[in-house]
Amino acid sequence: MKRVAIQGVAGAFHDIAARAFFEGEEIETLDCLTFKDVFDSLRKGNAGFGIVAIENTIAGSLLQNHNLLRESETSIIGEFKLRISHCLSVLPGQKMEDITEVNSHPIALMQCGDFLEEHPTWKAVEKDDTALSAKDIKDKQLMGVAAICSELAAKIYGLDILQKGIETNKRNFTRFLIISDRYTAEQHIKQSEINKASIVFNTHHEEGALSQVLSVLSYYHNNLTKIQSFPIIGHEWEYLFFVDLTFQDYLKFKQSLDAIRPLTRNLKMLGEYSIGKQQI
Repeated sequence: MKRVAIQGVAGAFHDIAARAFFEGEEIETLDCLTFKDVFDSLRKGNAGFGIVAIENTIAGSLLQNHNLLRESETSIIGEFKLRISHCLSVLPGQKMEDITEVNSHPIALMQCGDFLEEHPTWKAVEKDDTALSAKDIKDKQLMGVAAICSELAAKIYGLDILQKGIETNKRNFTRFLIISDRYTAEQHIKQSEINKASIVFNTHHEEGALSQVLSVLSYYHNNLTKIQSFPIIGHEWEYLFFVDLTFQDYLKFKQSLDAIRPLTRNLKMLGEYSIGKQQI
């Protein structure tokens, strides 16, 4: 059985994504309050795998997780793109007119902004997790309080769903990264399956430095799917660059890393893995 550290509790989108990625396998999830706790669980050996959101098609990148990846000794072994659909859930018997407060993760509240604007008298309260908001309503029997959460969370915690699909954008996806320690990563995926990689580096502080690196990566037929800059604390106006690449030829990809090494500083491989599935 695989033990997977997730941010949140049962019914959270991290829980759903973990089960989708390891579909057909028996897994046990380890609830973590924060993303840092997920990484700490792997470091301490409390879990063999972890899953962390890295970007959303509406909210953008989760910068803190980019940095946690860089600072950790974990390796990305895969990804999964989950369609995020929110519902409004309450204690059994409660109705729309009974609601005075809505609880959820701040990103979920933002993603349901148009729906919430239709109910200006409701107080929106930020919580640590969508599913945890649902759990609190059940555990504390909170009358007049609704949770924005997944359908699975509503089902797990015995809540009534008053409305489904309340997210503003119906093409709302979150990309999750599955991580493990480096030894486990080497055992998990075959080289023949690798067609994507994530790296991080900074460049020499001179004109055209980043352009040179990107040109070399392109020359070796790597497809740049994402680049994210991150300020280097203590070095004003200097940045780390997190880059995702896809490729067809693994050997050429490895050659491209050798070619950019003299043009970069602190080049680090965050993971080599297979392009992830996207839930429709």
